[in-house]
Amino acid sequence: MSQTDTIGRILDAAEVLFAERGFTETSLRTITSTAGVNLAAVNYHFGSKKELIQAVFERFLTPFTASLAGELDRREAAGQRLTVEELLESLYRVGLGSLAAEGRDPQRFMRLLGLAYSQSQGHLRRFIVSRYGDSYHRFAGLLERALPHLDPVSFYWRLYFMLGATVFTLSSFDAIEAILREDFGAQSSLPETLDRLVPAAAAMLKVNAEG
Repeated sequence: MSQTDTIGRILDAAEVLFAERGFTETSLRTITSTAGVNLAAVNYHFGSKKELIQAVFERFLTPFTASLAGELDRREAAGQRLTVEELLESLYRVGLGSLAAEGRDPQRFMRLLGLAYSQSQGHLRRFIVSRYGDSYHRFAGLLERALPHLDPVSFYWRLYFMLGATVFTLSSFDAIEAILREDFGAQSSLPETLDRLVPAAAAMLKVNAEG
């Protein structure tokens, strides 16, 4: 087995197990057993469990932030201030869409992102800020500019309300969609759900914020 194959198998196993069980509940031995490698391989390629967690996020966040930046560049090239809806479309359709193109599961990413904030993973938050903070601040800054009548504290809370709704909806999509089918006899694909999420998230940000 090549080093590339070994690294990929470790990351694949870690990604699934972390999303299903959480970071603290998943041991390195469980990961290596699932990946079919020995513990020394994890130590050799990643150094520690913390660095393995960071590497799992890097596989999601690098294509996500690159695609989002490209889409924001394209939209800004027109010389117009982006609306809240345009920014959310970029975040959902292009940013999350890039994960599927890379073979990454957007729902799993949202589950992992939620765990990063609900479990004690300070190292992970520091890693995300140091590596991808510029991307976050660019997007948040554009969103704040699109809401000029909203004070900074209200913007902060609404941004996290919106992100929380996004994480919950996408990380729980299969369960929510199953309830939709059972209770209403209707179905919704992930792209259709994202289309519905844009105006709902925009309304959450914009209510009483426009002069």
